[in-house]
Amino acid sequence: YPTDILLPGMKLGWDGTMNLNKTLRSWTSLNDPSSGSHEFAIENWTISHGLLSSKGKLECRTGPRYSNLVDITETEEEISHSLNITTNVSSISLLQMTYIGSLQLLKFIEGKRHVLFYFPMDSCDPYNSCGGNSYCNYGINASRNCVCIPGFQWGGQYAWELTKSRPTCLRKSSLSCREKEFKKTMNMKLPDTEYAIVDNNVG
Repeated sequence: YPTDILLPGMKLGWDGTMNLNKTLRSWTSLNDPSSGSHEFAIENWTISHGLLSSKGKLECRTGPRYSNLVDITETEEEISHSLNITTNVSSISLLQMTYIGSLQLLKFIEGKRHVLFYFPMDSCDPYNSCGGNSYCNYGINASRNCVCIPGFQWGGQYAWELTKSRPTCLRKSSLSCREKEFKKTMNMKLPDTEYAIVDNNVG
C-alpha cells in the first residue's frame, strides 16, 4: 500500500488476485503527510497508462518517456508499473507524487538527489489544453500555442467552467463523405486507449 512514494520492488497498479488498484497519493502540503488531492494511478486500458488526477479530475497522462523508465507488467493477473531493484546500495530510485501535483522519478547516488523524470513536463501535457479540433504546440519560450487542425479555423465562443470562455476551432466547410483523404499531422502524441486502439507495430 504505497502512500506518496514508490520504492524499488513495490508495484503500482492493478492486482487481479486482490481486485485492488494501488495508487500514489500526494501529501496535503510539504509539512502535512495526510492524504492530499493529487493521485497517480495506472489505468487498465488496452495499453496501460499512468494517469495523474487532481481532486478526482483527470489532468494528464504519461507518455513514452515515462514508459521507458519503469518496468511494466501486463498479464491477466496484474497490470503494474514498478522500479528495478538494484544491488548497488549507493544508488536507489524512487517515484514520488508531490504535494503540488507533479510526478517525479528521483535517483539518489551516494546521497545526492538527481531528477530523472518530471511530469507534467510542459503546458501541453494536460488533457484538452486547446479544445476540440485543435492541437497544442509547445513553443520555444515554454508557452502553449493552440493551432486548428487542417480544415478548421478559429471562431465562436463556448462556456468553459462557467467563469471563462475561449475560442474554438470550427469547420471551414460542410463535411463531405465523398472525400477519401486523411490529413497527416506530424509529431503528435498518440491518444489514450480508453476508447481507441493503438497498434504498436505501425511506425
